[in-house]
Amino acid sequence: MLSRRAFAGLVAGAAFAAADARPMFAHQPKSATVRPLPLAARPLPTPAQLAWQRDEFALFLHFGVNTFTNREWGDGTEDPSIFNPSLLDCGQWARAARAAGARAVILTAKHHDGFCLWPSKTTQHSVASSPWRSGQGDVVRECSDAARAEGLRVGLYCSPWDRNASVYGDSPRYNDFYIAQLTELLTQYGDIAEVWFDGANGEGPNGRRQVYDWPRIWGTVRRLQPNAVMFSDAGPDVRWIGNERGSAGDPNWSTVNPAIVTAPGVDGPEIIRSLQHGDRDGTVWRPGETDVSIRPGWFHHAAEDAKVKSVDDLVGIWFSSVGRNSKLLLNVPPARDGLIAAADVNRLREFRSAREALFADELTGLEWAWRVVPGRQLEGVAVLPRATAISVIRMGELIEHGQQVVRYRVDGDVGHGAWRELSRGETIGYCKMDRLAVPVSVTRLRVTIEEFLDSPSTVLVRAFAART
Repeated sequence: MLSRRAFAGLVAGAAFAAADARPMFAHQPKSATVRPLPLAARPLPTPAQLAWQRDEFALFLHFGVNTFTNREWGDGTEDPSIFNPSLLDCGQWARAARAAGARAVILTAKHHDGFCLWPSKTTQHSVASSPWRSGQGDVVRECSDAARAEGLRVGLYCSPWDRNASVYGDSPRYNDFYIAQLTELLTQYGDIAEVWFDGANGEGPNGRRQVYDWPRIWGTVRRLQPNAVMFSDAGPDVRWIGNERGSAGDPNWSTVNPAIVTAPGVDGPEIIRSLQHGDRDGTVWRPGETDVSIRPGWFHHAAEDAKVKSVDDLVGIWFSSVGRNSKLLLNVPPARDGLIAAADVNRLREFRSAREALFADELTGLEWAWRVVPGRQLEGVAVLPRATAISVIRMGELIEHGQQVVRYRVDGDVGHGAWRELSRGETIGYCKMDRLAVPVSVTRLRVTIEEFLDSPSTVLVRAFAART
């Protein structure tokens, strides 16, 4: 049985959902005058995590000596003289990202080969030793400036594994070396929105294994870029989703148990489960980021120009990433000339057009009537102005107040009060999109929150008609 205080919270949450349902997907949702009950025990996102989630879509830019050796993983012995992108135009990268609808870009400032795309004082293995721009160039500078000129937020990936550094494997010395590189990146290029780490940790010279000082690494980022989120298997702010196929788990909780994934690079069935699905009763907020490449590889290979993912593939990834409470990080690698290939640029444009077509015909002006139903449930019903074939339903919780929905169901009135189930699922979070395999013509929509956690969630609903 619900207490009187809990019941009041349910009604307040329902009223807010009805009053503010329309602007659910505005970049900054409207503030509410009526809020759900405070959640003393549940974790909540930080402002930086909220901004990261609302981006929804970012581009990953893998670029470096691998682009010129036609490899995926370099070994650190590459001659810097091979790096010479004759037409490099980071403005083209940024324009392609913006045209695709991305709100951020992440650049591989250093991959496992150790080649730095900025003139680092820590190593000669960098653009300063290349013929590009007569050794005076800085890809990190050009990329970050171009991104900001297009209104994009900037992220950087600096691989912890370095196959060129002679001190790699001498853990204290290499940790100092790596912190020095991070410090350069985080103090010379303005505001950084995301710092991207992976767990790659191969052997160094003579088979030595490096022990990364993750607390020191994370502390350095927090000190130098306090508004950045950090990505890795273990966060601490954003977690890897557990695969590189573009598929978040379903359900996908933004909360996790930090005792399960304690450091980047660890593996095991329970770890993958936690990365994929999160943990309903997790004690920290660590949402998932879904990374996938538009091509078979992560770096550009001319032989893969005809193997760019199809529009249908990319739309499917959109639904299995953004549509499952995750953020999509789509890798689009520049080619040797320093430009994103025409095939990729065109596909990004087609991808955005396909998304716009899917969400073009929104049912606007719906009035949602919410009520509490027995059994700790919340139900909202909206009457459509006319019978309409529904193809996509997108729901979202105001995650500023946490992730509360455990189970939900969506029904449609197919005529004369005959309700038909359209979709059902577990949890919602920032965004849950249900795409109907066959559009269904309905005169009313009904959303039932069948189970929630500590307090009722504000669930904002939008429906989209099938295009004829």
